[in-house]
Amino acid sequence: MQFQKVIKWRLNRPPFAILSTIGILILVVMGRVSYGVEPAGGDLPRVRVADDGAGFVFAETNQPFVPWGFNYLGQFKRLAEDDWDTDEGWNRIEKDFREMRKLGANVVRWHLQFETYMKSADEPDTAQLARLKRLLKLARATGLYLDLTGLNCFRLKRIPSWYDELSEADRWKAQARFWAALSKTCAGDSVVFCYDLMNEPVITKPRKEEHPWVGGELEGFYFVQRISNRSGGRETADIAEAWVKLLVETIRVHDKETLTTVGVIPWAFVWPKAKPVFYSPQVISQLDFVSIHVYPTTSRLKEELDALAAYDLGKPLVIEETFPMNCSVADFDKFIVAADDRVDGWIAHYFGYTVAEHRDGAEPSGPLAADFLEYWSKRAVER
Repeated sequence: MQFQKVIKWRLNRPPFAILSTIGILILVVMGRVSYGVEPAGGDLPRVRVADDGAGFVFAETNQPFVPWGFNYLGQFKRLAEDDWDTDEGWNRIEKDFREMRKLGANVVRWHLQFETYMKSADEPDTAQLARLKRLLKLARATGLYLDLTGLNCFRLKRIPSWYDELSEADRWKAQARFWAALSKTCAGDSVVFCYDLMNEPVITKPRKEEHPWVGGELEGFYFVQRISNRSGGRETADIAEAWVKLLVETIRVHDKETLTTVGVIPWAFVWPKAKPVFYSPQVISQLDFVSIHVYPTTSRLKEELDALAAYDLGKPLVIEETFPMNCSVADFDKFIVAADDRVDGWIAHYFGYTVAEHRDGAEPSGPLAADFLEYWSKRAVER
């Protein structure tokens, strides 16, 4: 699969497609799950995969748990990590976490930028890791679990030149050191729902005019990242297996309990015969659950519901990004209801603005985003 097709697919979608790689983390309950967590400021119960692989449960009680929340980068077109070391930036994060909780979320997907946490290929930034600890404390106080998605390089100008100059093998080593630092920082903290190794990784050769490692640029963000840009005769699944194995084994040195996953573009929704690469039989055994990014389309609801079967692989399935950008809210609800027997969690987007602020025109999409937040909040209450 050519990397340019990834970009073409992204760019040919409606303007709201910028959301499709940031993720909106709202994971659905649909009446069969207990939320079970109140923001009391104490430890949240650890979540694990159910013994039968059919969803998630609280580790101690075996009570079912469905992640339901938001992808969160900060205010639209900004990154929360850009100014979270300032009073203004941190106060905004606190306000947004409280608002997401009010809207019924129990999980927030936070996108960790590689350059935020790594000073060099082998030296993590201890000050930023301390701020991450502060984020864990905030999440615990507001009753929100965290989906920590790593290795992001969303801002091209902020990618360290030394990082782009590394060979594939050395780049992987730097990524492993990133996850070593992050998992060591978070180990033992039950507020971390999962580690998502990378947002939408691909294995492709860049064209001459493309950046060697990142692509899919929209509104200044680069959401897609290659883990390999030269196959060297290797099979794609073998590359994915080696990369996932390295990072998961690195995490397990420090944290033996927190769940692991990889958030991917579900190519079976585009090409019906496409097979999952990061969830192929040789790779999925190393991951705890499946994460895919789905934006239902009114004219293709049946086809997309059928395509979910390719990712129903005996482990919990989370739609880690979703939003009604290609359909009405009514059709979006039809998709959710119909997919409920396969999907164990849903994740949408919070853009750093309240319902009222979107009603007044806050980007993106003003009233559309307001309608969606109201709908999603109602869903949370009805479950």
